[in-house]
Amino acid sequence: MTRPNPLRGEATLMIEGAAHILRPSFSALVAAEEELGPLFALVERAGAGELRLGEMAALFWHCLAAPERVSRETVGAAVLAQGLAACAAPLRVLLSQILKGAG
Repeated sequence: MTRPNPLRGEATLMIEGAAHILRPSFSALVAAEEELGPLFALVERAGAGELRLGEMAALFWHCLAAPERVSRETVGAAVLAQGLAACAAPLRVLLSQILKGAG
C-alpha cells in the first residue's frame, strides 16, 4: 500500500475498507474550484463550520490520486459511513495544503 506523503499535503481516506490517497495537485484543486467555487471561500466555510457534506465529498473525490477506481457516490458513502469526525483529519490536511501550499 502506498502511504501519503505529508510533504506533498497528501492524506488518506478509507473507502470500502481500503486506504486511498488524497493528493491536492494543482489540477485536482482547479477541478474542485470549478465545481465548488473559490477555494479560499471553501476554507472559510470550513473554518466557520459551514462546509457541506457534499462539498467535502466533492473535494475528496477531486483529490483522489486514482479517481478512476472510485465513483463519486462511493466517496460520498464512505464519508457518510465514517462520519464527520473521522473525515476531519484528511479534510484538515487538504485545507492546510490549500492555504499554505508546498513548503
